[in-house]
Amino acid sequence: MTVVQALLIGLFAYLGSKRTPWFFGVAGGWNMLGRPLVAGLIVGLILGDVRNGVIAGAMVQALFIGQITPGGALPSDVNWAAYIGIPLALAAGGTGEQAVALSVPLSMLGLGLFNFIMTINSCFAHMGDKAAQAGDGAGIHRATYLAAVPSLILRGGSAMILCYVGTPLAEMLINNMPAIALHFFEVAGKMLPAVGFAMLLKQSLSKKWMIALFLMGWILIGSTSMSVTALAIFATAVALIFVMAQGDTRAAASSAAVTPVQSEEDDCYEE
Repeated sequence: MTVVQALLIGLFAYLGSKRTPWFFGVAGGWNMLGRPLVAGLIVGLILGDVRNGVIAGAMVQALFIGQITPGGALPSDVNWAAYIGIPLALAAGGTGEQAVALSVPLSMLGLGLFNFIMTINSCFAHMGDKAAQAGDGAGIHRATYLAAVPSLILRGGSAMILCYVGTPLAEMLINNMPAIALHFFEVAGKMLPAVGFAMLLKQSLSKKWMIALFLMGWILIGSTSMSVTALAIFATAVALIFVMAQGDTRAAASSAAVTPVQSEEDDCYEE
């Protein structure tokens, strides 16, 4: 990996990190550039291996697909997992399985870096409060933009250095690793995304019987030649029918509950 490639990866790692004000804020940064699937495409373009980059990004994305950030709290740092794990695996000649295996410890280490950056940025919040008390609008803007500097230095700089310095080490480990260890990473890389889907199902299924819908989709994909796009359209139609039927049932139940009251009022009026 060249210095320019590592620098570009570090730049996109910064733009895709949380609390970065550029590129449409959180919407364009953390929720778009920061997603492993998008990061895999970007890293693939930078390293000249788009196909494997997208595959690795999709596998890492599947691992973290069920992750939520309640109140801004991060259970793990997807940014480090995407912009360090994927390029290290690709540059070292690894596959998506190796990218997934690297992303797990990197996401934990990145979480510590995120908390450290937020601790530093608390100083700029106090700076903005003092400027607001003094009626200094320019001071508020200054504090807001200065808060992006620690993230640029620590987030972008760490991704750049680890990608550039860590590539030879990752390549040496992959080339000299025993076959059983490589097989372990391959198996783990295929199992870990299942954990992400399990987390997503736990959040999405409000009732236990809804697991039948998931099984129906899994059977259709496995036993037919139906594409994912066709299955998504079919699932949308089923969901629409389900919602409409549920709405009609509730409306009928509501009408049934109102009717006896109205008849009772009419009887009272006749008396």
